[in-house]
Amino acid sequence: MALLELAGVGAGYGRARVLFDARLELERGEVVMLAGRNGAGKSTTLKAVMGLVTRSGEIRFRGQRVEGLEPFEIARLGVGYVPEDRRIFRGLTVDENLEVGRRAPRPGLPAWSEERLFALFPNLAAMRERTGEHMSGGEQKMLAIARTLTGNPLAVLLDEPSEGLAPIVVQQMAAAIGELKRAGLAVLLCEQNARFAEGLVDRTYRIESGRIRPA
Repeated sequence: MALLELAGVGAGYGRARVLFDARLELERGEVVMLAGRNGAGKSTTLKAVMGLVTRSGEIRFRGQRVEGLEPFEIARLGVGYVPEDRRIFRGLTVDENLEVGRRAPRPGLPAWSEERLFALFPNLAAMRERTGEHMSGGEQKMLAIARTLTGNPLAVLLDEPSEGLAPIVVQQMAAAIGELKRAGLAVLLCEQNARFAEGLVDRTYRIESGRIRPA
C-alpha cells in the first residue's frame, strides 16, 4: 500500500477545473518528482492533497481517505507542505518560526530537533534571531522546509524548491532533500528544473494540461 495515493482526482478553483483524473503514488522513503510547465497543474496537485482547493476523487494517506478532512487535520496525520511562496512568518525570528510548527515525534521516525535542523541547514544556525523579513529568498525557503520538519511529517510536499535560488543554494537544497530521503521521509517534489532533480528522484510523473502520466 502506497503512503500517499491519488486516484481519479479532479481539482480546481471554483468552477475553473485545473486537474483531471489525477493518479499518483508515493511510497515511504522515496522522492517522486511531478514535472511540468508553469500552469500545468503541479501546484494544484499539492494543494488538492492538502485540501486547499476544491477536489473530487480519492486521496489516501496511509490507507485513510483524507479528501474530506481540513488542511490542519491532514497535516496532523503526517503530511508536510512547503508552498512555492514559502509562507513563513516574516515578523518572527528563525527560532520563533520553528517553534510555531513543532509537534511531538512520531513512532518509528527520528525527531527533527533544533540541532538536526541546523545541521541540515547550517545557514539558519547563524541567524536564529533574525526575522524572516530580513532573510534572502533562499534562506526563507530553507526556513519554510525546516519549519515543516518540526511537525515531524512522514511525507513532505515541496513546491518548486529550486526556483529563483542562486546555484550554490540550489546545491544546498538538493543535498537537504537527499538527507530527507535517507531519513526515511517520502518527498513529492514539484519542479521545473530537471538538472536540480538529477540523482534525487526515484520516479517521475509528468503533468500536461492538468493530466498526470508516468514520465
